[in-house]
Amino acid sequence: MHARLTTNPPLGQTTTVIAGKESVTFTVLIESSIATEKAWNVALWHNFEDQDKWTSLSLEPVHEPPSVMVVRPNSTPDVRRQWFTVDLLGSPKHSSSISFTITFRPSEEEPWKWANEQFSTSDGRIIYQSADAPEKDLTHYIDGLPPYLQIVEEQSDTPETRLWNITSPVNAASGKASGYSNNKLGKPTSYLRWFALVRLWSPWLAPRQGRDNFRPDKEAVLAAFQRDDGTHLVILAISGVDDVLTCLHHDGDGNVVINSRNDSEEDGFARLIAAIGTSLENATAAAMYHARKVVQKYEVASGEYDAEMKALVEGVKPEWLENWYDGLSYCTWNGIGQHLTEQKIFDALDSLQKNEINVSNLIIDDNWQSLNHEGGDQFLNAWMEFEATKSGFPRGLQAAVNDIRSKHKNIRHVAVWHALFGYWGGIAPDGKIAKEYKTVSVQKKDGVSGGKMLVVAEEDVGRFYKDFYQFLNSAGIDSVKTDAQFFVDELDDATDRRNLIQAYQDAWNINQLRYFSGKAISCMSQTPQIIFHSQLPSNKPRILVRNSDDFFPEVPASHPWHIFCNAHNAILNQYLNILPDWDMFQTSHEWASFHAAARCVSGGPIYITDVPGKHDVDLIQQMTGNTPRGDTVILRPHTVGKSTSAYNSYDDPVLLKISTYVGMARTGVSILGIFNCTQRPLAELIRLDQFPGTEEGTYIIRSHTSGQVTNPTATKHPSFVHLELPTAGWEILSAFPLQSFKLERKHPVDSPAEINVANLGLLGKMTGAAGIVNSDSYIERSSGRLRMWTSLKTLGTYGLYISDLKKRSIEDDFFGLIFGRPIPLHCVKINEVCDNILEIDIARAWKETDSEAGWSNEVAVEVVIR
Repeated sequence: MHARLTTNPPLGQTTTVIAGKESVTFTVLIESSIATEKAWNVALWHNFEDQDKWTSLSLEPVHEPPSVMVVRPNSTPDVRRQWFTVDLLGSPKHSSSISFTITFRPSEEEPWKWANEQFSTSDGRIIYQSADAPEKDLTHYIDGLPPYLQIVEEQSDTPETRLWNITSPVNAASGKASGYSNNKLGKPTSYLRWFALVRLWSPWLAPRQGRDNFRPDKEAVLAAFQRDDGTHLVILAISGVDDVLTCLHHDGDGNVVINSRNDSEEDGFARLIAAIGTSLENATAAAMYHARKVVQKYEVASGEYDAEMKALVEGVKPEWLENWYDGLSYCTWNGIGQHLTEQKIFDALDSLQKNEINVSNLIIDDNWQSLNHEGGDQFLNAWMEFEATKSGFPRGLQAAVNDIRSKHKNIRHVAVWHALFGYWGGIAPDGKIAKEYKTVSVQKKDGVSGGKMLVVAEEDVGRFYKDFYQFLNSAGIDSVKTDAQFFVDELDDATDRRNLIQAYQDAWNINQLRYFSGKAISCMSQTPQIIFHSQLPSNKPRILVRNSDDFFPEVPASHPWHIFCNAHNAILNQYLNILPDWDMFQTSHEWASFHAAARCVSGGPIYITDVPGKHDVDLIQQMTGNTPRGDTVILRPHTVGKSTSAYNSYDDPVLLKISTYVGMARTGVSILGIFNCTQRPLAELIRLDQFPGTEEGTYIIRSHTSGQVTNPTATKHPSFVHLELPTAGWEILSAFPLQSFKLERKHPVDSPAEINVANLGLLGKMTGAAGIVNSDSYIERSSGRLRMWTSLKTLGTYGLYISDLKKRSIEDDFFGLIFGRPIPLHCVKINEVCDNILEIDIARAWKETDSEAGWSNEVAVEVVIR
């Protein structure tokens, strides 16, 4: 008989039990044909008593099933659901972790079936976290530390962590040849799984996961180990200090190896940080915060550079950058193609305007520049002059930009693309740039971009960037996308690396600040020397940094990997002084909504690169909203979206969960973007404790795709979301905190009426909670009524969850105001999916009350509940 089984804690995954918790509750849901009346038997198999001996424990049927919200594809037929549960009390004596699986059968007469075999999943594992403080000695966590390492315990800035600074010697460069070392660090002890961020190739990072032996296929910047005592060991390799590049690798026997390259003429040190913490988040934070201190300690800059940088930073207003981050952007790359002309840009913008898609930012991508061989292999093309190519922009760059700005008033910012060295093939020897600035011929490593190329020399790179950005500024360009930044790491000779790696970064950083006030996108720059020198220090405004390899519209297998990769890279990049950019995508693509949902929970910008005329306007409206002034802005959460389960590999049959947050800690909205990156349908039971930041209080969980809402739920007494996603399926779940109030009734003989409310922000938006700018709720002393005031980022449909809405009258019990003017009654109704949600059509009310945009460009809404 066909049946599907879903468990919590889940099979195939590792669940940590926080220290001090006395039991684990196992919940199993069996779904079978609605026609059958058979009562299933379910058993838990585990090695709780003895690590080498498994025993079974029967699960009891639940006669009052837990509160559950089912979110599944519409085509799924009705099924019969039966719930089973059992508590595993105490903690194991033999170990700090156990394994488990489930067996089940439709009746006592039939044979047991093993969940592992039936559903192609591995055992689940429970780790019981120790209540003991982390050990002071690093040898407890890494075995075989060699004597040549210098290890110093440091003070950690993160609670429940310990921290060690580790240095390892590396030889000096000799002439053009860099010095190298491959020194053993040691073997991490007692770990169950590992996670690493490796150098996929020179410009990009990517995740790797494994069990048992630490054996990543490429060099790593960060490695983390989930230990069987519930702690996490994080090892971080620091680069960019004293011209040393350091990565982590392995020796095949499970030892971590320190691979270092020294471009300095002096003997140097590879620098590592090791941190241990009760959570991966804490351990990674401890390592990254200390890395920032290390980098700043060794940072060498001239007094003049420091003074100008400080003055430029003080001159940048935060609202300028918010406007740049939050505007919907259009990029020409995939949408228009590589044979770029001003007319193609005009046509694309006209198509967007015709479809009422008001982009705020335009990125003119590759192929606007004047090159010595236009067309052909991009790596053989070199840059001639600052002015745009005559073939595509016959009137010059300024004339094209003037036309764009005059015809499309919604466009606030126009950016152009260029490579860090100018173009993919560097500087053309016979061009104007080569005549104006001192150049040097550099040798690149063998590979995609290998060979010699001409670049502006160290002495002139500052003047070169100053003049180039001054030219762009005069042409009406106010932002840049600077690509191919990894070329500084492709340099082969130690002399060039020593002279150019930091010189180019510093010249670019100060000039993008000087001319564009931080409105810059750094691309192909996940190179260790750039990460630690330019992106980690917090002494300048955050810039946008591309967070992974490209969006490839024509490669089907690339789409789920793209989201998985970005979500895991963000585990490190959330601690950099950047906003991760998950790259452009197309709204008319078969994977469009998958990409759109991921961009909405990323916490970064959103760019589309639609082919003219091919747009999904409804999808764009789910990502954005219109302000009273007519600007289209994205609804960006306040924290960087990242994977909640770093150790789950891309091949594991597990839903990818990306967490982000809106508002203040403990009172804000926790959001989970959930994605099926596998090749088969998956179902999971999602509980409130999987939403970071919901440890205290009572919440409702709302599904974006279905509009369904759970019953009020707390971590101690949770409701479940039974989420079923097909291949390429996705969902966004938001956990909204409930506030409780006592309304004073008219007649004093009546007792106060208790009411629970939640501010849902904008309905119909993937991250509608991010539409809330400010809110306040309180009982009026004079009237005893509840007054809820909210400032919204955009117009749209505003939602309030009200616990007793079904017992109330919209006409008699509610009064709404927009900018102090009464909201017409026909703009207010009860939500069709959940009758506890009051929805107000703010856009219609705005229009009908003839409201005007205030100086702040926000929408002020008040709701009074009698």
